[in-house]
Amino acid sequence: MARPAQFEREVVLEKAMEAFWNHGFCATSMADLVSATDLKPGSLYAAFESKQDLFLATLDYYGQRSTARIEKLLSEADSPLQGIRRYFRQLGAEAADPKAKRSCLLVNTVLELARQDKVVQKRVNRHFDAIEALFRRVLETAQAKGELSRDKDPKAIATFLMSNIWGLRVLGGTAPSPARARSVVNQLLQVLS
Repeated sequence: MARPAQFEREVVLEKAMEAFWNHGFCATSMADLVSATDLKPGSLYAAFESKQDLFLATLDYYGQRSTARIEKLLSEADSPLQGIRRYFRQLGAEAADPKAKRSCLLVNTVLELARQDKVVQKRVNRHFDAIEALFRRVLETAQAKGELSRDKDPKAIATFLMSNIWGLRVLGGTAPSPARARSVVNQLLQVLS
C-alpha cells in the first residue's frame, strides 16, 4: 500500500512555479521539477497527475497571488485613480529595473503556449479576466465618486489597462531605460484624465 504524499502544497507550488517561470513550460522537464520540489516523481504524479496539471496549478497559484497583490495595492490608495496610477508607476519601475530577471508568468505563458493549448489559454484568460474586472470595479468606484468623468467607459478603460500590463511586462524583457518606461506609463495613464 502506497503512503500518502507528505508535503505542503503551497511550498511545492512555489518551487515548481519558480522552475516553470525560469525556463518556461516546454524547457522544464519532470527531472527539473523533481529537483526543484525535492519530491520523488511518484509523489509529484500522485499529487498532480502530470506535468501539465502541475503547471496549471502553478498558474492558478501565481494568478491568485497576483490578483490579491494588485487588489491590496489598489485598496490601500487614498483614491481609486491614485491606486491605479501607483500600480502602473510601480509596474513601469519594475520593467526598467535591470535586476528584474523575468516577466509575468501569465504573460510568458501566453507567449509560449496559449495559441497552441486551449486549456492553458482558458486558464490564463481566467486570471487576466479577474484582474481586468478588478480594474473595472475600481474605475466604476472612481466614476461614482466623481474622480473619473461620466463620459469614460470603465469597461473599455479596464481592457486598455490590462493590455498595457501585458505590454509593460513584455517591454521589461527589452531592458528599457527608466525614462522610456516612465514615458510609456505616463502616456497610458492619460486615459484616466
